[in-house]
Amino acid sequence: MNIYDFNVIDNNGNEVNLGQYKGKVMLIVNSATRCGFTPQYSELQKLYEKYSDQGFIILDFPCNQFKNQAPESVEEIQEFCKLNFGVSYPIHAKIEVNGENAHPLYKYLKKEKGFSGFDESHPLASKLDEILSKDDPDYKNNPDIKWNFTKFLIDRNGNVVERFEPTTDIKVIEEKIKELL
Repeated sequence: MNIYDFNVIDNNGNEVNLGQYKGKVMLIVNSATRCGFTPQYSELQKLYEKYSDQGFIILDFPCNQFKNQAPESVEEIQEFCKLNFGVSYPIHAKIEVNGENAHPLYKYLKKEKGFSGFDESHPLASKLDEILSKDDPDYKNNPDIKWNFTKFLIDRNGNVVERFEPTTDIKVIEEKIKELL
């Protein structure tokens, strides 16, 4: 099994096979419109604009599992992202990334790359630790997605090569993308 075996639903309700992205470098992200990390839409759009002509694509999957921070419809999310951040990369249907109803794509991504910790220098890292520790004191030892804007980097052959937590600086992500392009 690899990344190209999965189907997802686009923002129009159509089924899309990820095999259509063979040969591209992908960044897969779970997003939310009402999160402290929401300004990352702007950073992601800049990456997309800078590298899309070199075979780079961002696949965005809104998720409402983290403190109800993406309650809107996919149409409203797409409009919000376009108006506020100029987002032009694909935004897909809302999904769940954890739990019993987690999308099979995310079950696979988490199996391939588990949680490796937050960037402690990020101003929101301690707040995330506080929130997550209340629900699960052992949260650091399971592969679940911890929050919105967790990202997975996929190489041109469909391999999951890196997982970035929302606290990872965009410059670190950009360097890894450039290595794969």
